[in-house]
Amino acid sequence: MTERIFQVTPGGRLQGEARVPGDKSISHRAIMFGAFAHGRTTIDGFLSGADNLATLNAFRAMGVSIDGPDERGRVVVDGHGPEALQAPTGPLDLGNSGTSMRLLSGLLSSLPFDVTLIGDGSLSRRPMRRVTEPLGQMGAEIEATPEGTPPLHIRGGRALRGIDYPMPVASAQVKSALLLAGLSAQGRTCVTEPAPSRDHTERMLTAFGCPVERDGATVCVEGGARLQATAIDVPGDISSAAFFLVGAAIAPGSDLLLRHVGINPTRTGVLDILRLMGADIALENERDIGGEPVADLRVRGGAPLRGIEIPEALVPLAIDEFPALFIAAACAEGRTVLTGARELRVKESDRIQVMADGLQTLGVSATPTDDGIVIEPGPIGGGEVQSHGDHRIAMSFAMAGLRANGVITIRDCANVDTSFPGFVALASACGLTLQEAQAA
Repeated sequence: MTERIFQVTPGGRLQGEARVPGDKSISHRAIMFGAFAHGRTTIDGFLSGADNLATLNAFRAMGVSIDGPDERGRVVVDGHGPEALQAPTGPLDLGNSGTSMRLLSGLLSSLPFDVTLIGDGSLSRRPMRRVTEPLGQMGAEIEATPEGTPPLHIRGGRALRGIDYPMPVASAQVKSALLLAGLSAQGRTCVTEPAPSRDHTERMLTAFGCPVERDGATVCVEGGARLQATAIDVPGDISSAAFFLVGAAIAPGSDLLLRHVGINPTRTGVLDILRLMGADIALENERDIGGEPVADLRVRGGAPLRGIEIPEALVPLAIDEFPALFIAAACAEGRTVLTGARELRVKESDRIQVMADGLQTLGVSATPTDDGIVIEPGPIGGGEVQSHGDHRIAMSFAMAGLRANGVITIRDCANVDTSFPGFVALASACGLTLQEAQAA
C-alpha cells in the first residue's frame, strides 16, 4: 500500500488571500437534514472531503436522490422525509468519520429497518457508549462491540421516547445525536451541557423549520417535527483556517486574509486562545449567512507570542484546533499549559500523545498529562514525525516548518483529504514550501 508523505522545507511566511474548504460539521448536517426534509435542499460550498462524502454516500445507499457535488461544491438533495428512506443492501461504511457515525446513530435509530454502521481501523477504535447508552434510555437498540466500539448494529422498528439527559462531558456529537433522535421520539427531548459545545445542529434545525428551545445550558426539541427543505451556504471551516492562522501568527512578515470563514461563537476558541497568546488577528466584513456568522480573518505575523495557561472554559470551543495550537505554543515565549482536554485522547488519534511525541522528535519539550499537555518553547529542529493517519496532526506539523531550522518529514498523511482536500496546493500558494511524496 502506498503511503503519502509531506516534506516541509524550513522558513517562509504566509501572504495573500485564501479561502479554506467549507465547514465539515455544517456539510455533514446539511446532507443529513436535507435527506430527512421534505422538498429540495440546495447546498453551496459543500466540503467534498472523504468524511462528508461518507455521509452523502450513506444516504444514497438508503435511496435518497443526491446530485453533486460539482466543482463549485453544490449539492442538491431531494428529500421525501424519513419515511421514504430504504434499507441499505449492506453496512454503511463511514470511513474515518466519527461525526457521521455518532449523528447517524441518533438519526437512524427510529427507522423501521436494521442498519449496520462500520468504519476504518481508526474509527473502529473510537468510543461510542457516550452515544449508545443515552440513546438506549430513549428506547433505541444499538449493539456495539464489548469494548463499546464500532461496528454499530441499529435494530429497526423501535419506538423512541423523549428524555432529559444531563451530559457528563460536553460533546456536540453526543448532543446532536440525542436531539436528532428526539425528532422521531414521543414527547420532549432535552439535553443539558456542562459547558458550551458547537451549536450547528440547533441553528440548522431552525433553518429547516424545526423549533429548538434553549434555556441556559439546556436545549430541547419536540418529537414529531417535520423538516422543510431549504438552501444552505456553507462557510469556510474555522478548523481548517486554524492551520493558516497559526502559520501566519508564528512566521514574521506574514500577512494573510482568509475569506468567508465561519465564526460561530461555539467554534471560536482558537481565535480567543491565539489572541490571549498575543496573535494579531482581525475580523473584517462580519455578516450572517443562513443563521451562521461569517467573517474574513486577517492575521499578521511578527508579534511575539507568549505562553499561557489555557482557560478550561475555552477547551470545548477549540477541541479540534489544539494540534495547531500546540505548534503556536512551541513558538511562544514561556510555558503553555493545557488542562481539561481529555477528549483529545479519543479523537482520530490520541492527539495529546501523538503531538507530544512529534514535538519531542523536533526538539521541543512537550510533557503529556492525563488531560492535557505542558509545552516549553524552544527551537524547532528538523526530523521525521508520525501523524498516525490523523489529518489534523499532519497539517499542524506542516505549519511548524515555517519556524523550523531543518526539513520536517511527516508520515502517513493520506487522511488529510478527509477534511482538507487541496491542502498542499493552497498552503504552497500562500508561501509554505511543502511537497508531497509517496512511499511503498
